[in-house]
Amino acid sequence: MTDPNCAFCAIVTGAAEAHLVFQDAAAVAFLDARPLFPGHVLVVPRRHSATLTDLPASLVGPFFERIRRITGAVERGMDAAGSLVAANNRVSQSVPHFHVHVVPRNPRDGLRGFFWPRGRYASAEEAAGVADRIRAALGGDGA
Repeated sequence: MTDPNCAFCAIVTGAAEAHLVFQDAAAVAFLDARPLFPGHVLVVPRRHSATLTDLPASLVGPFFERIRRITGAVERGMDAAGSLVAANNRVSQSVPHFHVHVVPRNPRDGLRGFFWPRGRYASAEEAAGVADRIRAALGGDGA
């Protein structure tokens, strides 16, 4: 299932060019056209799903197994000390086809932690209230 208006679906189907590094029935991985560092790969599910929450549950495990495998290959292939594995879900998602960034990392490579400012909860009570809201949204499936 692909979306004819999706740039990543065009890569998946071969209608658009990309530097492919992997493809199978579950996923396609290709070099990011605007990489943070050489070897920055995008991994997309073959089936068009705009967000992680849209990806059918039966495809999540196989998709993330490919990400695990590709992450190791990026680290080995780029002689990297580690990697950043990240995904946006709606906000800051430049292409509305779920994708995971696999970026090779090395000490002192210029990236500083996350790409956004981090803070602390004002109190343990505030943190507990936030945890309660998320557990409630899970419908009792949480901790």
